[in-house]
Amino acid sequence: MFKTAVVWGAPIGAVVIGITIASIAAGGASGGIAEWAGYLVMLLALSLIFIAVRQHRDRRLGGVIRFWPAFGLGVAIAAVAAVVYTLIWEVYLASTDFAFMEQYAASVLEAKRADGLDDAALAIEAAKLDEAINAYKNPALRLAITFSEIFPVGMLVALIVAATLRRPKSP
Repeated sequence: MFKTAVVWGAPIGAVVIGITIASIAAGGASGGIAEWAGYLVMLLALSLIFIAVRQHRDRRLGGVIRFWPAFGLGVAIAAVAAVVYTLIWEVYLASTDFAFMEQYAASVLEAKRADGLDDAALAIEAAKLDEAINAYKNPALRLAITFSEIFPVGMLVALIVAATLRRPKSP
């Protein structure tokens, strides 16, 4: 089961973070639509959990799998994907001198300024973003934030997959 989790999870995590980094490098927008697009990419990539669990059930278990083993395999795949996603993000951050948060904060402030936010409200937003930048400098917090971007989506997919593919008796 561990091998299955690694074989399927590592490419899923790499694809999701690769698309994310490519979007950032291409000057992708930040905010609502970009976040929804990011979660859509995650959902599409994590949907491969369905294929992995079905293949594991049919090829290794003779077509039989209960809910909890199916869910466990799905969660294991999601965990490997999240670890790979997090590690590649850390490499990206290190290669860019950890400039992401400053760039993100600048783009958020620019968008709010373009929306017509007054100077007082803009100063409040800038203070909040400065707090976020300082918090993001803490590696433990940053790792937890990055891991939690993808893992809950993977758990949800694993739950749906386990409910869909469970077959407690031989077909």
